[in-house]
Amino acid sequence: MAEIEFSVYVLRCADNTYYTGIAADVERRLAEHKSGPRGAKYLKGRRPLVLVYSELIGDRSAAMRIEYRIKQLNRPQKEALIDGRLHLQDLLSDQVPVSG
Repeated sequence: MAEIEFSVYVLRCADNTYYTGIAADVERRLAEHKSGPRGAKYLKGRRPLVLVYSELIGDRSAAMRIEYRIKQLNRPQKEALIDGRLHLQDLLSDQVPVSG
């Protein structure tokens, strides 16, 4: 049986906040967030949503670890990740660089 590969993604909400999640199919999950009852409660009332970052990680466990690390970032660090100034490898080290 083939192992399902997961991606981590970041959405920008209408109120300019960020939401981070994981999914096996990011486009399907985004559709659920936008219109379905299976969307995250945090996103209700924060539409429209824009996918600003997505990267294939691999297994679910690794994706969950990366998701947790992204959620620990402050806003400038999240924006550095989105803009490509911070990379996933940086999140796996002990020190996450502060970007300005």
